[in-house]
Amino acid sequence: MASVYDRADIYDLLEDENRYAAYKKHWETVLDGKNVKTLLDVSIGSGSVTLPLVDLGVRLTGSDLSESMLANCRKKAAARQMEVVLECCDFRALDTKFQNTFDCVASTGNSLPHVNNEDVLKTLEQMDKLVAPGGYLYFDMRNWDKILKDRNRFYLYNPFFDGDVRINLVQVWDYHVDDSMTFHLLYTFERENQIFQKEQFEEHYIPVSRGILLEKLRRMGYVDVEVMNFPAYVTSVAVEGGDWYCVVARKTRP
Repeated sequence: MASVYDRADIYDLLEDENRYAAYKKHWETVLDGKNVKTLLDVSIGSGSVTLPLVDLGVRLTGSDLSESMLANCRKKAAARQMEVVLECCDFRALDTKFQNTFDCVASTGNSLPHVNNEDVLKTLEQMDKLVAPGGYLYFDMRNWDKILKDRNRFYLYNPFFDGDVRINLVQVWDYHVDDSMTFHLLYTFERENQIFQKEQFEEHYIPVSRGILLEKLRRMGYVDVEVMNFPAYVTSVAVEGGDWYCVVARKTRP
């Protein structure tokens, strides 16, 4: 089954100016009081989450494994006349592409759980090498602790529109005995109440608990750890009860 990350045209159907503004407000909240002028997103994808940082005066660099997603990111950046440096790279081997440090190194879009927990911790180490002293490490992802507690099978999105086309998205979650999960993404496209197109994708994830990630940050010497909802400006729901969360922490050691 194909991955939605190979179909940037489908992946970005959820994106619009309202979501762009929401991501911008998210970063305004996350970076409030922090001196971040340069940021590397090691799972930038098509740039949906981090391109708004450029509007905030941040010099953005990004990497991703998917050339298709990077190509779409370039198009979106060009359309907004943004200068963004992009590299194709596995986030487990960042040191093969990057030698300079950044004020913040981030992983966005629930990307870390695409690899096993051991590799997630190795990726955090790779990210740490590129964080300048006094800089920040950031990641956002689904609330896997909640998912494994509730064990829901269906995740529904509100319908959205592309011109006169109504698009419906349903995720069906399978839980496996090896503690991994498969997300089935089911898209239907309607015009005049008639479905004329269907698309189906699969994504494989290995859930990772928040406790493991926070303990790794502590052992790497990070302080001022903030755990917030994603988007960070949402305060009406406790982090433990939200569907997504983000973490930002400050590096103290050289």
